[in-house]
This record gives sequence, C-alpha cells and structure tokens, in this order.
Amino acid sequence: MRLLIAITGASGAPYGLRLLEACRDLGVETELIISRNAEKILELELEKTAADLERLATRSYSPDDLEAPPASGSYPVDGMVVIPCSMKTLGEIANGISQNLITRAADVILKQNRTLVLVPRETPLNLIHLENMVKLKRAGAIILPPAPAFYIRPKRISDLVDFIVGRVLEMFGIEHHLYPRWAGPGE
Repeated sequence: MRLLIAITGASGAPYGLRLLEACRDLGVETELIISRNAEKILELELEKTAADLERLATRSYSPDDLEAPPASGSYPVDGMVVIPCSMKTLGEIANGISQNLITRAADVILKQNRTLVLVPRETPLNLIHLENMVKLKRAGAIILPPAPAFYIRPKRISDLVDFIVGRVLEMFGIEHHLYPRWAGPGE
C-alpha cells in the first residue's frame, strides 16, 4: 500500500503528523507534500518543521514541483489524503484548479478513480464550502470531517486525533488499533 499524503495550511497539523506515524508503524509507504502555509502551521501547532515530518515519509516532494511523479496518472499510488485540508485547497480541487502539486495530484487521483480522502478543517461552514464538498463527493472524493466520536471515552487529545486517523485508514481498508471499535452499549 502506498499513500500520498498532503498537509495544507489549515489548523489540524496533529492529524497529518499522526497519520504519518501510524502509516510508518503499519508498514504503509507514504509520499508527502506539505504546502508553504502548512509549514507555518506545523511550527505553530507542533513546534516542528517540514523536515521533521518528511523524515517520517518514504518520500517527499516540493509543493511547487509539478514535474514530480504524483502529477501523472501513470504514477502508481493507492490513494491520497489531504489532512488537514484547507478550504482554499478544497475549493481549488473542487473546481479543477491545479496550481500546485497538491491540487494537481488530487485532480489526478480523481481522474484515475482512486481514493481521495479530504479532511476539511473549518467551522462553521458557509454555503460555498458545502457546495464545494458536494461537488467533490459527486466527483468521487470522500469528505471526512475531523469530528471524533466520544463513545471511545477519550482521556487525551491524542485519543481524539487517533480516532480521526483511524477513520482515514479505514477508507483504504487498512487495519489498525488506534481506537476501540463500537461493540454496543455496555460492552
């Protein structure tokens, strides 16, 4: 399994970091693109640099490199996750604007009928956000808002992050033990 992971400039950098860690631990190859705005968010939210996260990935690319392998439909990846996904990036993908490697790769994933998971990080949502999400869903994308379940009885923020990362992995059929499965009331 090989996943392309993009981290954009929305709040939620811990989700991207944890997905990279989980994939590494599960033996999933990862290719990483970090937007320029995300570099600032990584420092703000995690006190980490892009290089820190790139070390967790199998391979990484500059967001400006439109000649990188993920820009082509002939490049074999099993799918792509944009985590977190800014509304700017979501809007560009929804409207076919491929101005950087993240949006071009997402366009390629959709045209090749591969799995594209977007983890949009914004609240509240306006009508434009919602319409772009509907457009992407119709195009085949999976919209996975970072809305954790509380039946897992989280004790730490990391429990909430693990729930979302686990849900992302499930979209690709990847087995994990990041959170306890729902077994019914009282179980």
